[in-house]
Amino acid sequence: MALPPTLSQRTRKDGAPSRTDTLPAALRALLFVVMVLMSCTLTAASQPARSAAVPTSATHRNTAHSFGAVDAAIEQAIHDGSIPGAVLIVGHDGQVIYRKAYGSRALEPRREQMTLDTIFDLASLTKVIVTTTAVMQLVEQGKVRLNDPVAKYLPEFAQNGKEDITVRQLLTHYSGLEPDLDLKTAWEGKETAYRMAFAETPADVPGSKFSYSDINFIVLGALVERVTGEALDEYAARHIFAPLKMAHTRFVPPLAWRAGWIEKIAPTQYDENEHMLRGVVHDPTARRMGGVAGQAGLFSTGDDLAKFAQALLNGGGGILSALLVEKMTRPEQPPSAPVLRGFGWDIDSPFSSNRGDLLPVGGYGHTGFTGTSVWIDPGSQTYVVLLTNAVHPVAGKAITSLRGRIATIVAASVGREKASSATMTAQPTKPSSSPATVKMKSVDADGTKLPPVNVPWNRPSPCSPPEPTAIFACRPL
Repeated sequence: MALPPTLSQRTRKDGAPSRTDTLPAALRALLFVVMVLMSCTLTAASQPARSAAVPTSATHRNTAHSFGAVDAAIEQAIHDGSIPGAVLIVGHDGQVIYRKAYGSRALEPRREQMTLDTIFDLASLTKVIVTTTAVMQLVEQGKVRLNDPVAKYLPEFAQNGKEDITVRQLLTHYSGLEPDLDLKTAWEGKETAYRMAFAETPADVPGSKFSYSDINFIVLGALVERVTGEALDEYAARHIFAPLKMAHTRFVPPLAWRAGWIEKIAPTQYDENEHMLRGVVHDPTARRMGGVAGQAGLFSTGDDLAKFAQALLNGGGGILSALLVEKMTRPEQPPSAPVLRGFGWDIDSPFSSNRGDLLPVGGYGHTGFTGTSVWIDPGSQTYVVLLTNAVHPVAGKAITSLRGRIATIVAASVGREKASSATMTAQPTKPSSSPATVKMKSVDADGTKLPPVNVPWNRPSPCSPPEPTAIFACRPL
């Protein structure tokens, strides 16, 4: 709606001044302000309300043209045999802007078309969707403290030199534990796995190096169960999936799914008995544990993961406070460490390929061995959920470069200037009071003051408010 002409511009058709021109100047100015406000109100009212809900359509805006390169990249990967198919969900500024299924859900024993409602084995995305979220909920409730020894909650864990390993070290993969439990010998059952994990001896000095370990999250799953008195899958269903209305996210798919949904589950690969795994967890350790474990076992859809990602961008979506979301997704590794890890979430490490080349350091994400990944960038309010079953019908196909290409194209499509505002090429503007730096203050949830961390950052830090003139949102020190 066009703004009304100023009062001095108003005249009658015969050229004589209108009645308002005879009013005092102050009153005329007041009337002008009222008219402008009414115009703005009517304009805002005419715009539809924006919803963060996942729509049924694939796109909005002119994204069909913008994401043509994404389509081409995924279709080429299918043609090359890297993946049988994929589901891609892209969210930006509170809306799903691209949503598409590609290729085949299954190739063996028969070919099936991929659909948007396909349910995927998420593999290690379990670590961040369930286990990390559950632990941070317990931190928020004061039931767990990040710098406490794990043995405070699981006394059996103190064996063999692990008495000082902390909850923090498990979450950031700085515990020094081996990558996985021994699978060379026959064993079965969750309690057996817990006993084996509690009896582990660190391979490295705790806190000395980053070593990605499934045992860390097996133990954290046990910790959640011990503190809450609930099985991990039951806790997650009650405190994470139900509040976010993630209706198709579960550990061992329930019987109700098996009747009408088993065909919706993307198969992975043949097990040791030459049976195609479908609705049975791919991860061999989680499979021996009965399908419910802190490191793997979760099944979900692209739409459900979009809900989860948007909830984190919205400040927790009711399952976590905004402060805890910030806490778990900023660097929490030892100050001198060369890789950046949050609690559970990856920030900048050898596993960060799904961030691509344009999204800045400061976002967070994770991948799963079966071919799943999610990356969330608070600076541009963007997330990328890419789900594939790359291990089908046999494992061994690398999709690292595909993940990176998809994220790069998405970042360019949603606006390079916004998505890359905190890349290494950006130069901060000096505040008048002090030189701008990218050195972050860090204060632990327990109140412990931690050494500053030099990282490029693109979002507000809970440690201090941002300087209004700095490109990097963390306050210069």
